[in-house]
Amino acid sequence: MDSSPVATTPSAPTAASAPPLEDCLRLLRGERDEQKLAGLLIAANVCRAGDAAAVAQVYRAVGPRFLRRLLNTGLGKVEGGKEEEREAYLRLAVTVLAGLARAPEVAADAGVVSAVPLIAEVVSKSPDLTITEECFELLSLVAIASEDGAYKFCEPGVMDMLFSQISNFPEGSRCLELSTHLLQLLVHKLRADSMSVEKLQGMASMVTSLAMLFGVLHTAVKFESLHMLATLLSQKESPLHDALRSMPSTIWKSHIRGGIIDVLQNRVVSSEKLQALLLAECMMSILGENWLSEDHKILDDKNAISVDKFVLLVLQSARVEVAVLLNELAFSKYESSKSSQTDDAIIQKQRNLAILFSLIERIIKMISDASSGEGEPSQTICERTIMQVITGLNETIGLVLDFLQDAKDHGQRKGDDLLAAVRIVGSYLAETPYACQEKTGHLLEFIFSIEGQDESSPFYSVRFMLPMLSQITTTADGCRTLVSFGGYKAVIDCLIKMTEENGMMIDDGSMFLACDTIINIMSNGKNYPIKMEPCFIRLLQALITWAGTTDASSVIMTAASLCTMVMELTSEEFLLSCSGFDPKTLGRLSDLIARSLHQDIPDDDSEQLNQKQIIASGYRRWADRFPSVRNVVHEHVSV
Repeated sequence: MDSSPVATTPSAPTAASAPPLEDCLRLLRGERDEQKLAGLLIAANVCRAGDAAAVAQVYRAVGPRFLRRLLNTGLGKVEGGKEEEREAYLRLAVTVLAGLARAPEVAADAGVVSAVPLIAEVVSKSPDLTITEECFELLSLVAIASEDGAYKFCEPGVMDMLFSQISNFPEGSRCLELSTHLLQLLVHKLRADSMSVEKLQGMASMVTSLAMLFGVLHTAVKFESLHMLATLLSQKESPLHDALRSMPSTIWKSHIRGGIIDVLQNRVVSSEKLQALLLAECMMSILGENWLSEDHKILDDKNAISVDKFVLLVLQSARVEVAVLLNELAFSKYESSKSSQTDDAIIQKQRNLAILFSLIERIIKMISDASSGEGEPSQTICERTIMQVITGLNETIGLVLDFLQDAKDHGQRKGDDLLAAVRIVGSYLAETPYACQEKTGHLLEFIFSIEGQDESSPFYSVRFMLPMLSQITTTADGCRTLVSFGGYKAVIDCLIKMTEENGMMIDDGSMFLACDTIINIMSNGKNYPIKMEPCFIRLLQALITWAGTTDASSVIMTAASLCTMVMELTSEEFLLSCSGFDPKTLGRLSDLIARSLHQDIPDDDSEQLNQKQIIASGYRRWADRFPSVRNVVHEHVSV
């Protein structure tokens, strides 16, 4: 069976009525190749008749082994036969397989699935577009019929063979339509979560093929490719991302950049621009914020623009869409009696807004790195562009604050769109804490009251503002703003929630920011005396819990510093009289203070040395009011 079929050139089946099935099966089961070839000619008509049971019988009679040998002969992998005969064998094998695969049972069979790499090779080598069309029809049927069939496409080399020439298919051709349809099937069926590294490389090859279509074509396929890329790359924490990051070639990045430029520079509908901006956000998420400012060029791309212009194009496009969405959402919320928009339409607008906010947040991070000199060497963005970006961001954050002001005026404080607005404001003010100072100051109390749709009380709204709060409270004015409406209590509540058992894992970064904010306020207590309140009892318990989760000196010293300040407001007797604060909790507090004073701080760690001084000084002031703490400290440390 290793030799080619005998040199009997098959002729195309006629349109006449198919002979009885029994005759076809008898020929296919024959021992000689001439019989099998004659049977295949008849089988083509059997397949056209559409009887699934008959098709399955034909497949079992001929068997996958003979069909594979016929394909190999047609591809010239088996010696013997003239070139025109090989082409006839190839055409017959593809036609019959495509006919057989119309029966899902056959398309899902391991024998047909195993032929996928061979069919991909036919696509890459055959100049005959009619054969290529049948190949794509066959492959689509295989992809639909079973999971194994779909994942077979991820084997090494298959994607490259299938789609490397797709951009050369004539515009509007059946080949281009079928190949695009196959890509859509694979995009929606393949899941990277459980793939081997080898198969992930296959999926990465599909991304590069889609990137080429998106970057090169100027037809409807460009937008179909855009949607497929957005679907693939927007899957969060996908193993596919690692495969893309490890790819040696960077041309796919340039193709995506070029495609995004085409969409954003031309007059296309807003929904397509949103998809292009989503894709830009995905690329920054996968490859890092600096992807936007890396200098990737396509040598033959006459429409390439500079890095600076690309950054400004993406930002300006995002800003325009944000302005439109904020206006539409405000209208739909506060003019509901006049609005004809459905809830689904509003939810979609909120999702689009969240995507745009995420993109702008990444641009904020990129500009911050570029301004501070922390960016990658490949960054070529100039000072003038940085200033233009900052000006644009200021204007957009102003619009977001206006959106929040509208919500405040209408008594609306619950919604994921409001929370997303707080997040982007917090991200921007983390880098420029005194920007939009007047608007932010007036809105801060309201911002602290905002809840996400699934929140029972404010948490994330405060957490998003912590980077800014930890900076503005280094000044007396900033502290006064926060104390004026009791905002420090919201910060304390946020910190407590971060340590609760039924909450999320403790985020040390946010904990440090919350602690710094409260420490700053309490350090400026002379200007606005702070009295002991129930929230401080719960704060002590939370700090004890946090410090008990680690041996990190930074956590121990920060927690102990804040505990020391709180303890200045009260006494051991009072704490033990409070519900939930028992001798065991007091013992853990004593251990924390002793651990902090026992820490061996390096001479070059000025922050922790300062914290140790705060703890030691505070301890001397209140030690007499905390005899239990004093006893524990004296056992371990000489103060």
